[in-house]
Amino acid sequence: MEFVLKHAAFAHLREVAPFPNTLNPHEAESLALVGALLGQVMEQHKGARWLHIGCDEVYYLGEGEASRRWLQREQGSKSQLCLAHVRAVAAHLLARHPTTRPLLWDDMLRDIPEDGLAGSGVPPLVEPVIWDYGADLDVPSKVLLMEKYHRCGFPGLWAASAFKGATGTNQTLTPVDHHLRNHAQWLQVARRGPARALQGIVLTGWQRYDHFSVLCELLPVGIPSLAACLQTLLHGGLTPEAEEQVQRCLGLPSLESIGSVSEGTGSFPGSDILALVTQVSLHLRSSVAGLLDGNRYVTGWFSPFHRRRKLIHPVMVQHIQPEALSLLARWDAVAQELEAALQRTFYPDAVDEWLEENVRPSLRELQQLLRDLDEAAAAAAPLPTSLEPAPGP
Repeated sequence: MEFVLKHAAFAHLREVAPFPNTLNPHEAESLALVGALLGQVMEQHKGARWLHIGCDEVYYLGEGEASRRWLQREQGSKSQLCLAHVRAVAAHLLARHPTTRPLLWDDMLRDIPEDGLAGSGVPPLVEPVIWDYGADLDVPSKVLLMEKYHRCGFPGLWAASAFKGATGTNQTLTPVDHHLRNHAQWLQVARRGPARALQGIVLTGWQRYDHFSVLCELLPVGIPSLAACLQTLLHGGLTPEAEEQVQRCLGLPSLESIGSVSEGTGSFPGSDILALVTQVSLHLRSSVAGLLDGNRYVTGWFSPFHRRRKLIHPVMVQHIQPEALSLLARWDAVAQELEAALQRTFYPDAVDEWLEENVRPSLRELQQLLRDLDEAAAAAAPLPTSLEPAPGP
Protein backbone atom coordinates (compact mmCIF):
# COMPACT_ATOMS: atom_id res chain seq x y z
CA MET A 1 0.00 0.00 0.00
CA GLU A 2 3.02 2.31 0.11
CA PHE A 3 2.41 2.86 -3.60
CA VAL A 4 -0.71 4.82 -2.66
CA LEU A 5 -0.36 5.75 1.00
CA LYS A 6 2.93 7.58 0.44
CA HIS A 7 0.94 10.32 -1.32
CA ALA A 8 -0.56 13.15 0.72
CA ALA A 9 -3.99 12.66 -0.88
CA PHE A 10 -4.31 9.23 0.75
CA ALA A 11 -2.30 9.77 3.94
CA HIS A 12 -5.47 9.95 6.03
CA LEU A 13 -6.05 6.24 5.29
CA ARG A 14 -2.86 5.11 7.01
CA GLU A 15 -3.21 2.85 10.02
CA VAL A 16 -0.49 4.84 11.82
CA ALA A 17 -0.20 8.42 10.63
CA PRO A 18 3.60 8.65 10.12
CA PHE A 19 3.94 5.29 8.33
CA PRO A 20 2.65 4.68 4.78
CA ASN A 21 2.99 0.88 4.78
CA THR A 22 -0.28 -0.21 6.41
CA LEU A 23 -3.88 0.63 5.50
CA ASN A 24 -6.47 1.50 8.15
CA PRO A 25 -9.05 -1.29 7.64
CA HIS A 26 -11.80 0.52 9.58
CA GLU A 27 -12.34 3.37 7.13
CA ALA A 28 -15.06 2.72 4.56
CA GLU A 29 -12.91 4.64 2.10
CA SER A 30 -10.12 2.09 2.57
CA LEU A 31 -12.06 -0.80 1.05
CA ALA A 32 -13.33 1.53 -1.68
CA LEU A 33 -9.73 2.45 -2.50
CA VAL A 34 -8.62 -1.18 -2.63
CA GLY A 35 -11.65 -2.01 -4.74
CA ALA A 36 -10.74 0.75 -7.19
CA LEU A 37 -7.18 -0.58 -7.46
CA LEU A 38 -8.43 -4.12 -8.07
CA GLY A 39 -10.87 -2.85 -10.66
CA GLN A 40 -8.14 -1.01 -12.56
CA VAL A 41 -5.92 -4.10 -12.61
CA MET A 42 -8.73 -6.35 -13.81
CA GLU A 43 -9.67 -3.83 -16.50
CA GLN A 44 -6.18 -4.26 -17.94
CA HIS A 45 -6.14 -8.05 -17.45
CA LYS A 46 -9.60 -9.24 -18.40
CA GLY A 47 -10.12 -12.92 -17.73
CA ALA A 48 -7.16 -13.23 -15.37
CA ARG A 49 -7.22 -16.57 -13.55
CA TRP A 50 -5.42 -15.21 -10.48
CA LEU A 51 -4.96 -11.84 -8.82
CA HIS A 52 -2.49 -11.23 -6.00
CA ILE A 53 -3.99 -9.03 -3.28
CA GLY A 54 -0.80 -8.57 -1.23
CA CYS A 55 -1.01 -8.67 2.59
CA ASP A 56 2.75 -8.87 3.13
CA GLU A 57 4.45 -7.68 6.34
CA VAL A 58 1.56 -5.62 7.68
CA TYR A 59 3.68 -4.66 10.67
CA TYR A 60 1.57 -1.84 12.12
CA LEU A 61 -1.88 -3.39 11.78
CA GLY A 62 -3.68 -2.96 15.09
CA GLU A 63 -1.55 0.01 16.19
CA GLY A 64 -3.95 2.74 15.04
CA GLU A 65 -6.51 4.35 17.33
CA ALA A 66 -9.49 2.86 15.47
CA SER A 67 -7.91 -0.60 15.62
CA ARG A 68 -7.21 -0.33 19.33
CA ARG A 69 -10.85 0.56 19.92
CA TRP A 70 -11.96 -2.39 17.78
CA LEU A 71 -9.65 -4.80 19.60
CA GLN A 72 -11.00 -3.66 22.96
CA ARG A 73 -14.64 -3.64 21.89
CA GLU A 74 -14.58 -6.99 20.11
CA GLN A 75 -12.13 -8.61 22.53
CA GLY A 76 -10.33 -9.64 19.37
CA SER A 77 -6.76 -10.13 18.22
CA LYS A 78 -4.62 -8.57 15.53
CA SER A 79 -4.85 -11.86 13.64
CA GLN A 80 -8.64 -11.66 13.61
CA LEU A 81 -8.44 -8.05 12.44
CA CYS A 82 -6.14 -9.07 9.59
CA LEU A 83 -8.32 -12.01 8.56
CA ALA A 84 -11.45 -9.85 8.60
CA HIS A 85 -9.88 -7.38 6.18
CA VAL A 86 -8.56 -10.15 3.91
CA ARG A 87 -12.02 -11.69 3.86
CA ALA A 88 -13.58 -8.36 2.88
CA VAL A 89 -11.08 -7.73 0.07
CA ALA A 90 -11.32 -11.26 -1.31
CA ALA A 91 -15.13 -11.20 -1.17
CA HIS A 92 -15.15 -7.84 -2.98
CA LEU A 93 -13.02 -9.27 -5.80
CA LEU A 94 -14.93 -12.56 -6.12
CA ALA A 95 -18.31 -10.79 -6.19
CA ARG A 96 -17.20 -8.94 -9.33
CA HIS A 97 -14.86 -11.54 -10.84
CA PRO A 98 -16.00 -14.98 -9.65
CA THR A 99 -13.59 -16.88 -11.94
CA THR A 100 -10.52 -15.03 -10.64
CA ARG A 101 -8.74 -16.63 -7.69
CA PRO A 102 -7.25 -14.24 -5.09
CA LEU A 103 -3.70 -15.02 -3.96
CA LEU A 104 -2.02 -13.46 -0.92
CA TRP A 105 1.36 -13.54 0.81
CA ASP A 106 1.30 -15.95 3.72
CA ASP A 107 3.57 -14.36 6.34
CA MET A 108 0.68 -12.85 8.30
CA LEU A 109 -0.95 -16.30 8.44
CA ARG A 110 2.00 -18.40 9.60
CA ASP A 111 1.61 -17.95 13.34
CA ILE A 112 -2.20 -18.06 13.45
CA PRO A 113 -3.42 -21.27 15.16
CA GLU A 114 -5.08 -23.78 12.87
CA ASP A 115 -8.49 -23.54 14.49
CA GLY A 116 -8.55 -19.75 14.21
CA LEU A 117 -7.46 -19.89 10.58
CA ALA A 118 -9.82 -22.70 9.58
CA GLY A 119 -12.83 -21.01 11.22
CA SER A 120 -12.15 -17.52 9.86
CA GLY A 121 -13.95 -17.98 6.56
CA VAL A 122 -10.76 -17.02 4.70
CA PRO A 123 -9.47 -20.41 3.41
CA PRO A 124 -12.28 -20.98 0.86
CA LEU A 125 -11.66 -17.53 -0.64
CA VAL A 126 -7.89 -17.27 -1.19
CA GLU A 127 -4.74 -19.26 -1.95
CA PRO A 128 -1.64 -18.46 0.18
CA VAL A 129 1.71 -17.80 -1.47
CA ILE A 130 4.48 -19.11 0.83
CA TRP A 131 7.55 -16.95 0.27
CA ASP A 132 11.16 -17.61 1.13
CA TYR A 133 14.07 -16.20 -0.89
CA GLY A 134 16.98 -17.64 1.07
CA ALA A 135 19.66 -19.90 -0.36
CA ASP A 136 19.35 -22.05 2.76
CA LEU A 137 15.60 -22.13 3.34
CA ASP A 138 14.36 -24.70 5.86
CA VAL A 139 12.74 -27.37 3.69
CA PRO A 140 11.10 -29.39 6.53
CA SER A 141 9.51 -26.25 8.04
CA LYS A 142 8.07 -25.26 4.67
CA VAL A 143 6.59 -28.73 4.25
CA LEU A 144 5.00 -28.48 7.72
CA LEU A 145 3.58 -25.06 6.81
CA MET A 146 2.06 -26.45 3.62
CA GLU A 147 0.50 -29.30 5.58
CA LYS A 148 -0.97 -26.83 8.09
CA TYR A 149 -2.54 -24.68 5.36
CA HIS A 150 -3.81 -27.81 3.60
CA ARG A 151 -5.55 -28.96 6.81
CA CYS A 152 -7.09 -25.49 7.26
CA GLY A 153 -8.95 -25.89 3.99
CA PHE A 154 -7.11 -23.66 1.53
CA PRO A 155 -7.96 -25.04 -1.93
CA GLY A 156 -4.47 -24.43 -3.30
CA LEU A 157 -1.03 -23.30 -2.24
CA TRP A 158 1.77 -21.46 -4.03
CA ALA A 159 5.47 -20.96 -3.45
CA ALA A 160 7.41 -17.75 -4.10
CA SER A 161 11.09 -17.52 -4.92
CA ALA A 162 13.24 -14.69 -6.29
CA PHE A 163 15.36 -14.59 -9.44
CA LYS A 164 16.73 -11.13 -8.58
CA GLY A 165 16.56 -8.92 -5.54
CA ALA A 166 16.32 -10.12 -1.93
CA THR A 167 20.12 -10.23 -1.49
CA GLY A 168 20.92 -6.56 -0.84
CA THR A 169 19.05 -3.26 -0.96
CA ASN A 170 21.59 -1.68 -3.33
CA GLN A 171 22.74 -4.85 -5.09
CA THR A 172 23.75 -4.17 -8.69
CA LEU A 173 24.80 -7.65 -9.91
CA THR A 174 22.61 -10.70 -9.41
CA PRO A 175 24.24 -13.56 -7.44
CA VAL A 176 22.88 -16.33 -9.65
CA ASP A 177 24.19 -19.19 -7.51
CA HIS A 178 22.17 -17.90 -4.54
CA HIS A 179 18.94 -17.94 -6.53
CA LEU A 180 19.66 -21.32 -8.08
CA ARG A 181 20.07 -22.86 -4.62
CA ASN A 182 16.80 -21.23 -3.55
CA HIS A 183 14.95 -22.82 -6.46
CA ALA A 184 16.59 -26.22 -5.93
CA GLN A 185 15.30 -26.21 -2.35
CA TRP A 186 11.82 -25.16 -3.43
CA LEU A 187 11.84 -28.21 -5.71
CA GLN A 188 12.52 -30.33 -2.62
CA VAL A 189 9.58 -28.70 -0.83
CA ALA A 190 7.32 -29.40 -3.82
CA ARG A 191 8.31 -33.08 -3.86
CA ARG A 192 7.71 -33.54 -0.12
CA GLY A 193 4.58 -31.42 0.39
CA PRO A 194 0.94 -32.60 0.27
CA ALA A 195 0.08 -34.19 -3.07
CA ARG A 196 -1.37 -31.79 -5.64
CA ALA A 197 -1.57 -28.94 -3.09
CA LEU A 198 1.12 -26.78 -4.70
CA GLN A 199 -0.32 -24.99 -7.71
CA GLY A 200 2.89 -23.38 -8.91
CA ILE A 201 5.76 -21.08 -8.03
CA VAL A 202 5.95 -17.31 -8.40
CA LEU A 203 9.41 -16.08 -9.42
CA THR A 204 9.61 -12.58 -7.99
CA GLY A 205 12.05 -10.06 -9.42
CA TRP A 206 12.58 -7.15 -7.06
CA GLN A 207 13.25 -3.63 -8.27
CA ARG A 208 13.23 -2.01 -4.81
CA TYR A 209 12.83 -3.31 -1.28
CA ASP A 210 10.06 -0.76 -0.77
CA HIS A 211 8.89 2.53 -2.27
CA PHE A 212 11.53 4.53 -0.41
CA SER A 213 14.65 2.41 -1.03
CA VAL A 214 17.16 2.65 -3.87
CA LEU A 215 17.03 0.56 -7.02
CA CYS A 216 18.49 -2.93 -6.76
CA GLU A 217 19.35 -5.11 -9.78
CA LEU A 218 17.92 -3.86 -13.06
CA LEU A 219 15.88 -6.32 -15.10
CA PRO A 220 18.48 -6.79 -17.90
CA VAL A 221 21.05 -7.69 -15.24
CA GLY A 222 18.74 -10.36 -13.83
CA ILE A 223 17.76 -12.03 -17.11
CA PRO A 224 20.50 -14.73 -16.99
CA SER A 225 19.37 -15.62 -13.48
CA LEU A 226 15.74 -15.72 -14.61
CA ALA A 227 16.60 -18.03 -17.49
CA ALA A 228 18.71 -20.33 -15.32
CA CYS A 229 16.09 -20.49 -12.55
CA LEU A 230 13.24 -21.20 -14.99
CA GLN A 231 15.18 -24.00 -16.67
CA THR A 232 16.10 -25.41 -13.25
CA LEU A 233 12.41 -25.62 -12.36
CA LEU A 234 11.44 -27.09 -15.73
CA HIS A 235 14.18 -29.77 -15.64
CA GLY A 236 14.11 -30.49 -11.89
CA GLY A 237 17.62 -29.11 -11.51
CA LEU A 238 20.36 -27.38 -13.48
CA THR A 239 20.95 -30.38 -15.74
CA PRO A 240 23.16 -30.34 -18.86
CA GLU A 241 19.98 -29.97 -20.90
CA ALA A 242 18.93 -26.97 -18.80
CA GLU A 243 22.36 -25.35 -19.21
CA GLU A 244 22.25 -25.89 -22.96
CA GLN A 245 18.84 -24.24 -23.16
CA VAL A 246 20.05 -21.21 -21.17
CA GLN A 247 23.11 -20.85 -23.40
CA ARG A 248 21.00 -21.04 -26.53
CA CYS A 249 18.37 -18.57 -25.35
CA LEU A 250 20.88 -16.01 -24.09
CA GLY A 251 23.48 -16.41 -26.82
CA LEU A 252 26.18 -17.43 -24.35
CA PRO A 253 29.12 -19.54 -25.55
CA SER A 254 29.27 -21.48 -22.27
CA LEU A 255 28.13 -21.55 -18.68
CA GLU A 256 31.38 -22.52 -17.02
CA SER A 257 30.24 -20.55 -13.98
CA ILE A 258 26.54 -19.77 -13.98
CA GLY A 259 27.14 -17.29 -11.18
CA SER A 260 29.28 -14.90 -13.23
CA VAL A 261 28.41 -14.00 -16.78
CA SER A 262 31.50 -12.71 -18.54
CA GLU A 263 31.57 -9.08 -19.54
CA GLY A 264 30.53 -8.52 -23.11
CA THR A 265 28.91 -11.93 -23.62
CA GLY A 266 25.34 -12.74 -24.58
CA SER A 267 23.03 -11.60 -27.34
CA PHE A 268 19.73 -11.29 -25.49
CA PRO A 269 17.93 -7.93 -25.29
CA GLY A 270 19.63 -5.94 -22.55
CA SER A 271 22.92 -7.83 -22.70
CA ASP A 272 24.72 -4.55 -23.44
CA ILE A 273 23.37 -3.13 -20.18
CA LEU A 274 24.47 -6.24 -18.31
CA ALA A 275 28.00 -5.98 -19.72
CA LEU A 276 28.35 -2.29 -18.86
CA VAL A 277 26.80 -2.64 -15.39
CA THR A 278 29.14 -5.54 -14.70
CA GLN A 279 32.13 -3.45 -15.77
CA VAL A 280 31.07 -0.53 -13.58
CA SER A 281 30.14 -2.67 -10.57
CA LEU A 282 33.32 -4.71 -10.55
CA HIS A 283 35.89 -2.07 -11.43
CA LEU A 284 34.80 1.59 -11.13
CA ARG A 285 34.97 2.13 -7.38
CA SER A 286 37.95 -0.16 -6.93
CA SER A 287 39.96 1.63 -9.63
CA VAL A 288 39.19 5.06 -8.15
CA ALA A 289 40.02 3.79 -4.66
CA GLY A 290 43.24 2.35 -6.08
CA LEU A 291 44.27 5.84 -7.16
CA LEU A 292 43.08 7.72 -4.08
CA ASP A 293 44.15 5.18 -1.47
CA GLY A 294 46.73 3.03 -3.23
CA ASN A 295 48.82 5.44 -5.27
CA ARG A 296 51.85 6.35 -3.17
CA TYR A 297 52.18 9.78 -4.74
CA VAL A 298 48.58 10.63 -3.79
CA THR A 299 48.74 9.16 -0.30
CA GLY A 300 52.21 10.52 0.41
CA TRP A 301 52.24 13.94 -1.27
CA PHE A 302 48.60 14.86 -1.87
CA SER A 303 46.71 13.53 1.12
CA PRO A 304 43.52 15.12 2.48
CA PHE A 305 45.76 17.34 4.63
CA HIS A 306 47.58 18.62 1.54
CA ARG A 307 44.40 18.96 -0.50
CA ARG A 308 42.63 21.13 2.07
CA ARG A 309 45.62 23.46 2.26
CA LYS A 310 46.39 23.44 -1.50
CA LEU A 311 49.93 22.17 -0.88
CA ILE A 312 51.91 20.02 -3.30
CA HIS A 313 55.46 19.52 -4.43
CA PRO A 314 55.30 20.71 -8.06
CA VAL A 315 57.00 17.58 -9.41
CA MET A 316 54.27 15.40 -7.90
CA VAL A 317 51.66 16.91 -10.20
CA GLN A 318 53.40 15.08 -13.04
CA HIS A 319 53.10 11.78 -11.15
CA ILE A 320 49.41 12.13 -10.30
CA GLN A 321 47.65 14.17 -12.97
CA PRO A 322 48.19 11.94 -16.06
CA GLU A 323 46.85 8.85 -14.30
CA ALA A 324 43.85 10.74 -12.91
CA LEU A 325 43.04 12.23 -16.31
CA SER A 326 43.36 8.84 -18.00
CA LEU A 327 41.14 7.14 -15.42
CA LEU A 328 38.50 9.87 -15.68
CA ALA A 329 38.47 9.74 -19.48
CA ARG A 330 38.11 5.96 -19.43
CA TRP A 331 35.19 5.91 -16.99
CA ASP A 332 33.51 8.96 -18.47
CA ALA A 333 33.34 7.11 -21.80
CA VAL A 334 31.88 4.01 -20.12
CA ALA A 335 29.37 6.17 -18.24
CA GLN A 336 28.20 7.82 -21.46
CA GLU A 337 27.82 4.46 -23.18
CA LEU A 338 25.90 3.05 -20.22
CA GLU A 339 23.65 6.09 -20.00
CA ALA A 340 22.76 5.76 -23.69
CA ALA A 341 21.99 2.04 -23.24
CA LEU A 342 19.85 2.67 -20.16
CA GLN A 343 17.93 5.45 -21.92
CA ARG A 344 16.85 2.96 -24.59
CA THR A 345 15.17 0.83 -21.93
CA PHE A 346 14.25 2.89 -18.87
CA TYR A 347 12.48 6.14 -18.09
CA PRO A 348 14.75 9.15 -17.47
CA ASP A 349 14.20 9.21 -13.71
CA ALA A 350 15.34 5.59 -13.35
CA VAL A 351 18.43 6.27 -15.49
CA ASP A 352 19.29 9.34 -13.45
CA GLU A 353 18.83 7.52 -10.15
CA TRP A 354 20.97 4.51 -11.10
CA LEU A 355 23.82 6.66 -12.40
CA GLU A 356 23.65 8.93 -9.35
CA GLU A 357 23.85 5.95 -7.01
CA ASN A 358 26.46 3.88 -8.82
CA VAL A 359 28.54 5.97 -11.24
CA ARG A 360 28.61 9.72 -10.61
CA PRO A 361 30.03 9.68 -7.05
CA SER A 362 33.22 8.00 -8.28
CA LEU A 363 33.50 10.35 -11.26
CA ARG A 364 33.07 13.33 -8.92
CA GLU A 365 35.91 12.04 -6.74
CA LEU A 366 38.22 12.03 -9.76
CA GLN A 367 37.04 15.44 -10.91
CA GLN A 368 37.58 16.90 -7.44
CA LEU A 369 41.07 15.42 -7.26
CA LEU A 370 41.97 17.09 -10.55
CA ARG A 371 40.52 20.43 -9.42
CA ASP A 372 42.49 20.25 -6.18
CA LEU A 373 45.62 19.43 -8.16
CA ASP A 374 45.13 22.46 -10.41
CA GLU A 375 44.59 24.78 -7.45
CA ALA A 376 47.53 23.40 -5.49
CA ALA A 377 49.79 23.58 -8.55
CA ALA A 378 48.77 27.20 -9.13
CA ALA A 379 49.47 28.05 -5.51
CA ALA A 380 52.88 26.39 -5.70
CA ALA A 381 53.92 28.14 -8.93
CA PRO A 382 56.77 30.67 -8.38
CA LEU A 383 55.82 34.35 -8.72
CA PRO A 384 57.28 36.06 -11.81
CA THR A 385 60.37 38.20 -11.09
CA SER A 386 61.91 41.17 -12.93
CA LEU A 387 65.43 42.68 -12.85
CA GLU A 388 64.23 46.11 -14.00
CA PRO A 389 63.83 48.80 -11.35
CA ALA A 390 60.37 49.52 -10.13
CA PRO A 391 58.77 52.54 -11.80
CA GLY A 392 58.94 55.79 -9.89
CA PRO A 393 56.02 57.73 -8.48
